[in-house]
Amino acid sequence: MKAYSGSGIAIVLDFIIAIAFGAAAGLLFYSAVAGTIVAVIMLLIFLALSIRVISEWNRMPVLRLGRYGGIAGPGLVTIMPIVESTPYSVDTRVISSTISAEQTLTKDNVPVDVEAILFWQVHDAENAVLNVQSYYDSVGLAAQTALRDIIGKSALSEMLAGRNIIGKDIQDLIQDRIREWGINAISVEVRDVKIPKDLQDAMARVATSEREKMARVTLAESESLAADKMVDAAQKYQSNIYAMQLRALNMMYEISLNGKNLMVFIPTDSKGFSIPTPIGIAGIEEMYKGMQKNTKQAKQEQGQK
Repeated sequence: MKAYSGSGIAIVLDFIIAIAFGAAAGLLFYSAVAGTIVAVIMLLIFLALSIRVISEWNRMPVLRLGRYGGIAGPGLVTIMPIVESTPYSVDTRVISSTISAEQTLTKDNVPVDVEAILFWQVHDAENAVLNVQSYYDSVGLAAQTALRDIIGKSALSEMLAGRNIIGKDIQDLIQDRIREWGINAISVEVRDVKIPKDLQDAMARVATSEREKMARVTLAESESLAADKMVDAAQKYQSNIYAMQLRALNMMYEISLNGKNLMVFIPTDSKGFSIPTPIGIAGIEEMYKGMQKNTKQAKQEQGQK
């Protein structure tokens, strides 16, 4: 980048012009005092016209008789009035620009409205001045066309699921177009992707259906697993009658925890749900057989007598 180096020349030229006008005024009015006063006034006017104070983040292109003379700034800079000019300043800070694309078709022919933010920065003020007419407007137009191009090459699912990837593709395409302008595209953030209302409803129904399907599959798997465990438990209860009795007693205990349930015990032939005695159903059967045996023996003894 060519730096402007005409500040000293501008000051010297200001003095020469001021002295020349002062001398001309002195000759005109035949008075040295008048000439001096005119010279001082002219010097102040020319200094006021030539002084430029440029901010730290700005750069100013200097044109000398229409030809490019370099980039001035930052700080205090003087230019030659009339001969030199500074048409505008270039901001070297990071700039954020909002870009949007309305009703743009995606790769799968879905109309979408996309809004994104472009962060960019001028790193070479000379190229930004000489290679493009209006670098600010040109960056916005290049970004908007790049956004439309990337949308047309992407499917809707890719845009919704991979915004970072889409943003990187847009950034690369913008950078290819503005590289010669001395500008860097720092990043592109996709802020919003809007789709038609009817398509939103259809996508919501699809998502709901997928969740219901997953819920039904999960429930069926749970039922199958529970059934397998129940079969295993039934086999254990079948092989061990006391385990079934303990399970029955535990179920009765759980029912009684509420305190509002009335339980009635009915003797049955079941090996599990029966009278909860300490000796259990098997013990009752043995007692009954013993009583029958004792009765039979008593009858035999009475017969013998």
